[in-house]
Order: sequence, then structure tokens, then C-alpha cells
Amino acid sequence: MALRLYDSKTRALSEFVPLTPGHVGIYVCGPTVQSSPHIGHLRSALVYDQLRRWLAYSGNTVTFVRNVTDIDDKVLANAANSDEEWWALAYRVELEFTAAYTAIGVLPPSYEPRATASIPEMHAIIARLIDAGYAYPADDDSADVYFDARAWPHYGELTHQGLDDMASTSDAHPRGKRDVHDFALWKGRKQDEPASASWESPWGAGRPGWHIECSAMSTKYLGPQFDIHGGGIDLRFPHHENELAQSTAAGDPFANYWLHNGLVSVAGQKMSKSLGNSIFAAELIASARPLVLRYYLGAAHYRSTLEFHDGALAEAEAALGRIEGFLDRAERRLEGTRFAADVIETVPEDFVTAMNDDLGVPQALGVVHDTVRAGNAALDTEDLVEVAHALGAVIAMTSVLGINPLSSEWSTTKDAATDVALSALVDRLLEDRQAARESRDFVTADRVRDELRAAGITIEDGPSGSHWSLDG
Repeated sequence: MALRLYDSKTRALSEFVPLTPGHVGIYVCGPTVQSSPHIGHLRSALVYDQLRRWLAYSGNTVTFVRNVTDIDDKVLANAANSDEEWWALAYRVELEFTAAYTAIGVLPPSYEPRATASIPEMHAIIARLIDAGYAYPADDDSADVYFDARAWPHYGELTHQGLDDMASTSDAHPRGKRDVHDFALWKGRKQDEPASASWESPWGAGRPGWHIECSAMSTKYLGPQFDIHGGGIDLRFPHHENELAQSTAAGDPFANYWLHNGLVSVAGQKMSKSLGNSIFAAELIASARPLVLRYYLGAAHYRSTLEFHDGALAEAEAALGRIEGFLDRAERRLEGTRFAADVIETVPEDFVTAMNDDLGVPQALGVVHDTVRAGNAALDTEDLVEVAHALGAVIAMTSVLGINPLSSEWSTTKDAATDVALSALVDRLLEDRQAARESRDFVTADRVRDELRAAGITIEDGPSGSHWSLDG
């Protein structure tokens, strides 16, 4: 089955056909770097990382663009309430986002443009809109420029709303608007804003509106028409609606498919600053292994709401532990046998079917765990042919999803000294236990095993000797 994706614009599943066979261009709305990243930012970034990885695995070359909105009302407001320059705050927060994305294995984008680096491209689009009659400079000395929502007959086609049913736009001061639904393309400089947050333009000094930034950056790096535009469901209106309107009104075909991921709720409530239930990336990353976080954040379907609750990370740890346990057992059992050559990393057809059905990661993970169970059963019966088959499949599937515990990206030296010390102590006890077994002192051998078990260490005896692992 070919890949099908849910297009928010058509509100239907449709076969994904790239503009250029074998090449896919994706633009994802990245962060507005006003404050530290939270769990919702991580979830959204991971969704499109999964899509990108699947497209690449399926044989496509992917150009992935994720922007940084480094000039915005909120950036300026937060900087004004601190001792930082706005650009310093923006860069510091941008680094926090990059660190958080890296921690959970999100691949770096092909291009990561900052809004402030695309001002000339924004000017060009605004000028085209004015010339076409779809935008106007304000009739005052403010230097504001607005998109004329009523002049564009297709306004509302992304969210399927009539103009008069829409909420009025509050992204700019209404001083020069002709209609409450018109939105800002260029914002004239205000006296209380720093001079460094202003650029010269044909309409006067000022800075760009939020929406025009993404239209300029996406087409700058992907061209006037590209394959996929993604972002959180909260961006559909007004941000993406306005992007689509201004871009198409300026003559660009723009995105062929619109994808939107669901949000995050905390204990049944929508996560928000006003409710005081925001979970920030730094505290989340400090609470569990990054691989566990990636598993948890990517386990739900991308269009669903991801629920965070007490025990959610423990559940993810347990599920991942089952995968890790099988990989460890299988690799050790096959080591040195002729069956090791039969480990071929290929994803099963059921996994392919799940991923091609609107990126069905929950169903794909079901295939992973079914394969783990079959592999453990094969280990129990010494069916090493099936063990090799299951091992190759699990490695392949988890690699596609970016959760392969054997991958070097998840190795860490943070606790290296502790690991060395623990390994030395346990290995010494295992030597004592083996000596006791060889002398038929089973009381001592069982006591060592029981003491290790009480400390959370499991011993597994096999043809290649005794091996230990920490209970997960």
C-alpha cells in the first residue's frame, strides 16, 4: 500500500504523491523562541521526525526545513521584562530547543532558517500582494501593511470557515485596519520597541508580521510549491490559514499537503501556562532516559491528543525494557553461532502497512512487540532460525522509529564510572557463584543469585555462561 496521509485542507486521507518522484520537501513551523521548550514542542518535533525517517526509509531524499521565529511580539515582551537584549534571549532559548530536540534523537533539519535572515524575501511577497490588490499600507504614518482578507475570495479554505464566522485578528494594533479580520504583514516600529528590532522597508521602518515570516522562509528553501507543510493543530488558525492565503494570493501554489499533530494534555486537562500545568523539556529530560522519552512521545498516533499522567513514563520504560531485554537475550544467544549470519534487518510487511496508513505508529509498535514476543518464545524453545529472523526485524523496525536501543546515539558515558564499578562487583559475584556450582555447593550458589535478585539484578544462565541485567 502506498503512503496515505490525512490532509487537513481536504479533511481526508489521500495517497501521498511527491511533486518530484523520490524527493520530498517538508516545511514545519518551528518554535517561537520566547521561552523554554515544553513537552508539546518535543511531541510536535518528534512527529515530523518520524515522518521524515519513514519517507527516507521508503527511498526518498527529504529536504526538511524547520524555522526559528526569532522576532515576534512575545520575544520582545519577554526581553523587555528581563535584562537581556531581545536577540540574546532569542538565541539562548533557541539553544535550549536544539538541546532538547537532540536529547530525544530528533534529526537536525536540512535547513533551519531564522526569520530575521529572510527580511528581503518578506518584502518581496508583501510588494507582490500590494501590486495584486490583496494588501494595503495603512492610511497613516505608521508604516503598517495589512492583508486584505475580504479581497481574497479563497480566505478560509484551510479551516473551512466563512470570513464572518472567524474570530477577529488580534496580531496587530487596529490603528490602520480596514477590517477586523485583516492581518499584519509589516508592523511599523513603535516608540517603545528597541531600534535593533526594526528594519527599513518600502513602507517605513518596522518588522514583519508572524505569518509572512513562514511564507518567506518556506518558499525560499523549498520553492513556490512544495510537498508538505506541518505543525501543531493549534496553528491551523490563524497562522496556517493566513500563510496559505497570503502565499496563494501572491501567486505561489504553496503546500500540496497540510499535516497537523495533536496537542498534549496533562491529567485530562489541556496543557497551558494559565493552568500552571506546563511540563518543561528540561524537567522531563531529567526525569527519564532520553530513549524512554522518545518512545513515550512517539507512541500515540500523531493526530491524537497525547496524555501525560503519573506513570506514563514508567509504562514507556517497561515497554522499552521488553524490547531491550529481547535484543540482549537474542544477541547473546546467537553470538558465535552460525545463525548470527541469518540476522537480516528488514521490516515486516505488517509494519510497512501500519506506517503507510497515515503514519500508524501505534500499530507499528504493536508489530514490534508481537515480534519481540515471538522472538522470546523462539529463544525458550531454542528455535534459533526464528530468533535470528525476529532479531533482524526488531532492529530494523526500531531503527526506523529512532528507538533502537543498540544504536550508538543512545549510548552515554554519563554514568560510566558507576557502570564499571557495578559490572566489576557483579562479575566477581558471578565468578563466586560459578565456583560454588562447580563444587556442587548449591546453597551458596542460590544465595548469591537471591542476593543479586534482591538488588534488582536478574541472572540468566545459558550455554555461553551466566549473564546479568538490571531489572527495568
